[in-house]
Amino acid sequence: MLPDLSFAPPSRRALLRSTAALAALALLDGCSSGSGDAQPAEPTGPQPSAAGWSMPAESAPHTRTFMAWPALEEVWGDQLPGVRQDIASIARAVAAFEPVVLMARPEQAAQARKQCGASVEVIELPVDDLWARDTGPTFVTGPQGLAGVDFGFNGWGGKQTHAEDAQVARRLLDRYGVPRIRASVTGEGGAIEVDGAGTLMATESSWVNANRNPGKSRDEIEAELKQRLGVHKVLWIKGVAGQDITDCHIDALARFAEPGTVVVHRPAADTPPDVWTTASDQALEVLRSATDARGKPLRVVELVEPDAELIPAHNADFLATYLNYYVVNGGVIVPKFGDRAADDRAADIIGELHPGRKVVQVSIDQVAAGGGGIHCATQQQPAV
Repeated sequence: MLPDLSFAPPSRRALLRSTAALAALALLDGCSSGSGDAQPAEPTGPQPSAAGWSMPAESAPHTRTFMAWPALEEVWGDQLPGVRQDIASIARAVAAFEPVVLMARPEQAAQARKQCGASVEVIELPVDDLWARDTGPTFVTGPQGLAGVDFGFNGWGGKQTHAEDAQVARRLLDRYGVPRIRASVTGEGGAIEVDGAGTLMATESSWVNANRNPGKSRDEIEAELKQRLGVHKVLWIKGVAGQDITDCHIDALARFAEPGTVVVHRPAADTPPDVWTTASDQALEVLRSATDARGKPLRVVELVEPDAELIPAHNADFLATYLNYYVVNGGVIVPKFGDRAADDRAADIIGELHPGRKVVQVSIDQVAAGGGGIHCATQQQPAV
């Protein structure tokens, strides 16, 4: 028998309905960059040259992984303890392969250290929520070493409180002495997927959207992404606007396993048609006919979601996708949901797509019930 899920936590799969979110949403029709939020202070010194920078593939070697400790009861309600336990489990799993640095509010750092254990380094840096993929910098490498692109996180278009999270990229780069590159477009790390060989995938719904980039065309946004991330071709997928807090991030829809190979999230066979099945169908159609930056057709691999009836914690907002895995040094951290056959099948497929890496499955029921996954909660710093 399924547990009582009459309380659904604020979610990345359902628009937030808190007072703060409603106030922010009211600004969207006439928003300036950042949906009315004050933008992070610009660097006082010269920025690194735009030339020569590129974003490595996630499968390239990492120096460390950054994560964040969920801070606010107003966001998670009584789900917060369970969400924190999931984040601790992910952090420990990643730390078995590479260093993990977890950001936490000063008053919550001791609790984070206790739950995560000695293998995880906890630093005192104010955060609002756990989504380090979106709030942290997107790292790029080049002749000048390492830099971080700050895409001006604005709470996914003003849908969630983010006073601290808006400053995470800048503060983290300052702490580690990494040059900051301020992008002229607003977006999130989960809205970016690169193959490391010149190709980027993105959804129009999360970039060409007035809640992030009012007045900017797709061509203008594409030009900025190419310049900041060192890519030569952008594969645009339509996505879904207004149905979840991210406006359909690419990292829950399609991922690169390697240059030339794309993995696409697919609904279970008996899933009734809705906006999400339509988005998956459209992604599949686009990618099967696309070529990458090298002019080569893509190999497309389908990754089918688990059976919702076999997931004890499943609710309407549950992000039941295996696609939101995270590649680490020598391993891949993969979600498991309780559908043993689907969990094992997904682990086998992901393992085959990432040969030589150990596949580690982690239960993330509480994070998934909030509409997120392992990839959403992590951000890699590439080795230079």
